[in-house]
Amino acid sequence: MKAYSVVCGADDILRLLCDSVVKVLHLATAGKISYSGMVQRISRTCLKPDIGCFVLFDGGFSGLVVTNFSAAAAMELYERYMLNMGMAKEELASGFTADEVSNVMGELMNQIVGDFTGKVSRELQTCITQSQPKMLALTKQVVLSVDTHLDRPEVRRVTFQTGCGNIFYLEMAVDYTEFIKLNDFEAEDVNPDRLLEQAGNNTGTPQTASTEQEDLLQSLGM
Repeated sequence: MKAYSVVCGADDILRLLCDSVVKVLHLATAGKISYSGMVQRISRTCLKPDIGCFVLFDGGFSGLVVTNFSAAAAMELYERYMLNMGMAKEELASGFTADEVSNVMGELMNQIVGDFTGKVSRELQTCITQSQPKMLALTKQVVLSVDTHLDRPEVRRVTFQTGCGNIFYLEMAVDYTEFIKLNDFEAEDVNPDRLLEQAGNNTGTPQTASTEQEDLLQSLGM
């Protein structure tokens, strides 16, 4: 009898997500993005200052992704992205609390999770759907806990670093799951340049940062 082996668990799913963060932000900003080889096991996810964002996903497995950016990291990514898109430096927002910064960071998060769901479809042969990213610029030292209904949650935090040495964090909570390979298959390759093309197509109808923040606060019961 053929022996089947576990080929993917929560930490493998996290690696797919981290690779999506690196790929999308590198393509969008033309800057270096890296993440730590060590991952933290944590008890729950939280939104923290200066800019926090969360996305829910469901389908083949359920989970939650949270990113927490310092003001310096958010501004670096925002400025590099806009300059890479051909914007003049004098036309850029000057502070992380500007609506435009939140909109751009939400758009980048949407691209990251979109790339991640594509990888899940190709490499794990299952389908997940994502919610619209919720972005919030926080100017005070507060921590908002984001809970999702998971039966056996596995929660992780990964540290990322930008080309200028600014730090941001990604947290992921997923239900305990294992994917076991029954049959051999080949994952389809996707041209990464399509991500920037999709970014250009998506910029026409972004939600305003104020609407995003109102929706977020309502979803958190505030």
